[in-house]
Amino acid sequence: MMQPQILLLKEGTDSSQGKPQVVSNINACQTIVDAVRTTLGPRGMDKLIVDGRGKATISNDGATIMKLLDIVHPAAKTLVDIARSQDAEVGDGTTSVVLLAGEFLKQLKPFVEEGVHPRIVIKAVRKALAICIENINKLAVTIEKSDTKEHRALLEKCAATAMSSKLIHQQKDFFSKMVVDAVLKLDDLLPLNMIGIKKVAGGALEESELIDGVAFKKTFSYAGFEMQPKQYNPCKIALLNIELELKAERDNAEIRVDNVKEYQKIVDAEWQILYDKLEKIHKSGANVVLSKLPIGDVATQYFADRDMFCAGRVVEEDMRRTMKACGGAVLTTVADLKDNVMGKCDYFEERQIGGDRFNLFKGCAIAQCSVTLVLRGGAEQFLEETERSLHDAIMIVRRTIKNDAVVAGGGAIEMELSKILRDYSRTIAGKEQLLIGALAKALEIIPRQLCDNAGFDATNILNKLRQKHAQGNIWYGVDINKEHIADNFEACVWEPSIIKINALTAACEAASLILSVDETIKSPKSANEMPQAGGMPAGMGRGMGRPF
Repeated sequence: MMQPQILLLKEGTDSSQGKPQVVSNINACQTIVDAVRTTLGPRGMDKLIVDGRGKATISNDGATIMKLLDIVHPAAKTLVDIARSQDAEVGDGTTSVVLLAGEFLKQLKPFVEEGVHPRIVIKAVRKALAICIENINKLAVTIEKSDTKEHRALLEKCAATAMSSKLIHQQKDFFSKMVVDAVLKLDDLLPLNMIGIKKVAGGALEESELIDGVAFKKTFSYAGFEMQPKQYNPCKIALLNIELELKAERDNAEIRVDNVKEYQKIVDAEWQILYDKLEKIHKSGANVVLSKLPIGDVATQYFADRDMFCAGRVVEEDMRRTMKACGGAVLTTVADLKDNVMGKCDYFEERQIGGDRFNLFKGCAIAQCSVTLVLRGGAEQFLEETERSLHDAIMIVRRTIKNDAVVAGGGAIEMELSKILRDYSRTIAGKEQLLIGALAKALEIIPRQLCDNAGFDATNILNKLRQKHAQGNIWYGVDINKEHIADNFEACVWEPSIIKINALTAACEAASLILSVDETIKSPKSANEMPQAGGMPAGMGRGMGRPF
């Protein structure tokens, strides 16, 4: 008698499991790694990515590339997540973390294919990670914060190392000083949102400047604006969230009047409401009026006649920075405009930078709070990439201030960890010996890829590095400029140790996660999601309320 067939899953469900599924997931991750492999290091190439709307982005930042690639493979999305987490947590090392995760999987793939249980492999990965983190903490060099000059030099070197692989690496000395100045001007919490970055097309990169205070682009203005003063010393600022113009009635509003006098009363009342608001603002003693909502032509002229400056439609982010730097509060009424809710700064001016006018607030009431970087440059894509590069450098400097331990970059720390893991693997028996040996080889991907991207002979340089590390020279890494090896700690190629710890932890977690998945079940799209032959979604095309 035939057994009846048992159906558990919906018809059309795709289910694949076992060893082939793990190998398939590893292969998918390899494809992702190949997409960002060539962007690593000072000689890394850039990627040009065009999205669905035709917007082009040029970048060699791992997290940006991963974000823009519309990846649908469920296992490969894990690599996108670790690149994003590295970017959010540390800011740099996003390409390294993807490369390491991919290389761990590549080196462990033969063991999975030969039938080693994934759980044994994952145990070895976790063991190797623990050894790596322990040794990074031992090897890392801590710089004393008490010596301000030395501490500043350390921050500048870390910022320059972060920018050496970016599009702006030629100007890294210029920008590293600017980035360190910007971060040191913040308060102890180092809030990232208090560093404003504004882009102005035109001019050279060296014309970029750091403004100690808040600066934002001049907003849309009405007639009468040019008659307003463009400088105040000192300055009192009213921050509002009020529309200072005659409001148009809504479409469905209706007022019935039976004579002209009644109509005139309504018009007069509207004007009176506006003038009352303007008079209260003027009496408050404010020189500068900023509002998130529009400030109309009547109000602009009113303020101009009374030597006041106004700007409407100020962006939320700029308003918040002005409020935090100058003090005060954003008000939704003018009834309570007192001194304690107004912002104050020593100096306000409107200044031309390139083709744009900027409103600058300097000497803010709350010192050490906000700075603005104004970037100059040619193409729009170039400015966007410069902004991303500076964001990475700012994150690195913030992290270095909080965790002041540094290690040498350029593949030096990876080679040393590789040697330590290889030595450890020889002291243990069983499968773990082979697995930890494979992970030791995987760590060499960073110096190897640095050489490949620069066009060097990777095998030759890696052999020299292995020899130096075996002799106890722990900081030897790839010297990109001389096509050789060098002591990267002496060469000031420094990176915060937190980058390496974070990257290795994220890469090992991702590798463990992908190795532990042995079955993928993909549900079919439900019928009402499937587009019809005419291209319209199902259920559309009938009249409103018409029965089926």
